Amino acid sequence: MTAPRKEIHLAAHFPGVNNTTVWSDPASGSHIEFESFEHFARTAERGKFDFLFLAEGLRLREQNGLIYDLDVVGRPDTFSILAALGAVTDRLGLTGTINSTFNEPYEVARQFASLDHLTDGRAAWNVVTSWDEFTGENFRRGGYLPSSQRYSRAKEFLDTAIELWESWRGDEIVADKASGRFLQDGAVGEFVHRGEQFDIEGRFSVPRSPQGRPVIFQAGDSEEGREFAAAKADAIFSRHSAYEEGREFYRDVKSRLARYGRRREQLLILPAATFVLGDTDAEAADLAHEVRLAQVSGATALRFLEQVWNRDLSDVDPDGPLPQFDPVVGEHTIARGRASVRSYRDPLQTAREWRERAEANNWSIRELIIEVTGRQAFVGSAQTIAERLDHAVQNDVSDGFILVPHITPGGLDRFVDEVVPILQERGSFRADYTGTTLRDHLGIDRVAQGSGRAAS
Repeated sequence: MTAPRKEIHLAAHFPGVNNTTVWSDPASGSHIEFESFEHFARTAERGKFDFLFLAEGLRLREQNGLIYDLDVVGRPDTFSILAALGAVTDRLGLTGTINSTFNEPYEVARQFASLDHLTDGRAAWNVVTSWDEFTGENFRRGGYLPSSQRYSRAKEFLDTAIELWESWRGDEIVADKASGRFLQDGAVGEFVHRGEQFDIEGRFSVPRSPQGRPVIFQAGDSEEGREFAAAKADAIFSRHSAYEEGREFYRDVKSRLARYGRRREQLLILPAATFVLGDTDAEAADLAHEVRLAQVSGATALRFLEQVWNRDLSDVDPDGPLPQFDPVVGEHTIARGRASVRSYRDPLQTAREWRERAEANNWSIRELIIEVTGRQAFVGSAQTIAERLDHAVQNDVSDGFILVPHITPGGLDRFVDEVVPILQERGSFRADYTGTTLRDHLGIDRVAQGSGRAAS
């Protein structure tokens, strides 16, 4: 018996200024003015996307003690942007990345519950942790938490936020103007939480929101992160968009759900994916090469190489061969605040592998970095991209994709105009929204009153 066709979930990631975007392109606009966010959000809603996604930057990242130009803009405040976007969109979900290491449950729970009310049920929280002391210096808490403590705090943080959201059943407000009675009774919003990370009690100030509680995203890829997602999250913002590794990640995470009493469809896996669209596949391939050259200048290539070599390489020729001297190994890193340095757990081994690849292909430093940091997940004509994207979802690489264009804010326009109609014709993507909340778009149930869990 043929399995039913899966509906693709699509979302849009506003990337800001980093090595994904080409901020120097004449078509690129501001990454901080509201008009850019508005254009991007309206385009995503015109394409019937599930949601818009904002990442978070809590400190400008440094390299060799200086701010590298790709990271100067940083990241404006998430809640300000999402609340403003809620006023200029009607159906698009609004997902914000908010850190659980340096914030407090009451504040975050109140902000997301408020956003869910203001947008009639379109709010989502991407729960993340912070791993480095460098970022912690911006906060009262300071320092950083070891991995085990980060997830321990994150789990209790989320549990506490859910307790606050659950402190309102949803039927307390009577608002009877004739009698002058507003509340059914005065016992509303009461909470008490005693735990290792938080010891708080009081009354939560925001009534139960339209979705029961906001949608929960999680972005970790470690063993603890996968378990955390299987137990708590509604969706995962994954980095596994390649076919085979995506299928393995999908299989692994979905297999964990049963032990938490959850069904496979109760957790969506949505990798980030870039795209380059052309009139033909050949034109798209040429454009993709141009984009990569723009994303990885000679200076940028050296900055990437420094993250592995852990030393100043400003006197190295980016169009020459890789250094023959080895990386500096140790706890200190010259690339402060960059999560990418964690990817190179054995820099000596990475250096050996990169030298072998560069020598085998006669690549310069810049050519190698373009290859090892390749980001275009889908390259081709509208027809080719639609077919490949659909094939990936139907074969359980993911449940959909969070698209990251290289031009902001107009980089999503052509995808919506050309690729989305093909997906709709294939019967793989909605022709229009059928619900009003983000949970409706994602196909996950509203959280039942007083349960803390989605209704089955």
